[in-house]
Amino acid sequence: MSELKNFKLPDVGEGLTEADIVRWHVQPGDEIKINQIIVEIETAKAVVELPSPYAGIVADLLVPEGATADVGTPIISVQVGGGGNGTPVATPKVERVAAPPHGEPDLIVDQPPQGGAEPGVYGTLTPNEAPQEAAPKEERQAVLVGYGVKLGSTKRRARKPGARPTAPAQSSAPAAPAAPTAPTASAPSSAPAAPSAPAAAPVSAGAGGVLAKPPVRKLAKDLGVDLATVTGSGTNGVITRDDVQAAASGAPLAPAGQLARSVPAQLREERIPIRGVRKHMAAAMVASAFTAPHVTEFLQIDITETMTATARLKQLADFDGIRVSPLLLVAKALLISIARNPIVNSHWDEAAQEIVVRHYVNLGIAAATDRGLVVPTVKDAHTLSMPQLARAMGELTETARAGKSTPADLSGGTITITNVGVFGVDTGTPIITPGEAAILAFGQVKDAPWVVDGQLAVRKVCTLSLSFDHRIIDGAVGSAVLRDVGAMLADPLHMLAWS
Repeated sequence: MSELKNFKLPDVGEGLTEADIVRWHVQPGDEIKINQIIVEIETAKAVVELPSPYAGIVADLLVPEGATADVGTPIISVQVGGGGNGTPVATPKVERVAAPPHGEPDLIVDQPPQGGAEPGVYGTLTPNEAPQEAAPKEERQAVLVGYGVKLGSTKRRARKPGARPTAPAQSSAPAAPAAPTAPTASAPSSAPAAPSAPAAAPVSAGAGGVLAKPPVRKLAKDLGVDLATVTGSGTNGVITRDDVQAAASGAPLAPAGQLARSVPAQLREERIPIRGVRKHMAAAMVASAFTAPHVTEFLQIDITETMTATARLKQLADFDGIRVSPLLLVAKALLISIARNPIVNSHWDEAAQEIVVRHYVNLGIAAATDRGLVVPTVKDAHTLSMPQLARAMGELTETARAGKSTPADLSGGTITITNVGVFGVDTGTPIITPGEAAILAFGQVKDAPWVVDGQLAVRKVCTLSLSFDHRIIDGAVGSAVLRDVGAMLADPLHMLAWS
């Protein structure tokens, strides 16, 4: 006997509460296997591929690409059992997530036709009743791994009356629309007739039942395109920006009484939804900037000997196949300086009113990616040899830039290095990563005049900057850490003497 299973968005780690649907790998009607990758989601930390816990036929995709869903929200329904003949069964009522403008999720619950009762998986409902799962729960929050249940009301955006047509709670498979005067098949004979609605309306529908997001509607208005004449290529027939732009050249004239206006071929503005990694980064930076009192100190050093040492390390057999850069020696110097000044590797526990000094180092390496700034961490970096440290740094940064970092890769850092020199920048005032006490910025290495043994010479020079939490680290300690790192980069022999 076939059965319909709903796969709920899981918490992929670190107590995350929501995720964005980046790309579906399956479509309704596809046959899937257990552990087959079905969707890519973007959390506040990384892009993660989710495998299917079921084997069967995809009945419906409950959350469209680009939408944000809470942990615990059903995102896909799968028909299991029944011989896998691919015929979907009736879909239980679930909250269907839409993709509203600016990346904010809007939760829509399928409703029965007004004025009549509707039998279904919840039994017979009167017009004033709603399924138990559909009603907002006063004390419902997603269960977070390692944190338990957080009590509090779940806020949902108010629905505007008439903003969306109601959707029937029948099979999720596409079906021909019923005649406008025909009563709903499952409604009792005493129920008044109700007009049929589109099979699914995850996106706001305006006049005429056209499915399109508000930014797409504005684009169509600017280009003079009548959305009623456009065929949508998106999920469930949603009209996309590409559809509107493709129809722009053959769009009909504006209705009489409206003044046609010309618009530039290229839009003057573009809106980018704030979600996923960028949303997390922005929140973290704001929290850090307005919580920890930042102090930044600068030190310009002659790094010629470090550049020479880097070239020699590349020739050693131990570093064969490993990318070696000056950043490796910067990281090693910072690790040694932490051992000499342990307080710099700590964090401020506001709730306990304590300073927590860590006697291990999870070294964060800031990496710029297409999705925003991420900080993968080298776990227990203080225990690694130079070749091991170089390999770990290279693998983590490559994985981060490819968008494949796991939440575990991006969590648990204790101190961070950011290499602004790769962007041709001399220095900066980096913002401390929340939960840490310091961050070191490594500027670009360039030729500059320098006094050596009383003589002017051209040397390899760079500027270091150290931002630290002044609640924990005073000027003396901060200066000592920066001075130690500078001394070791100016003369790498100090690394041997102090390690």
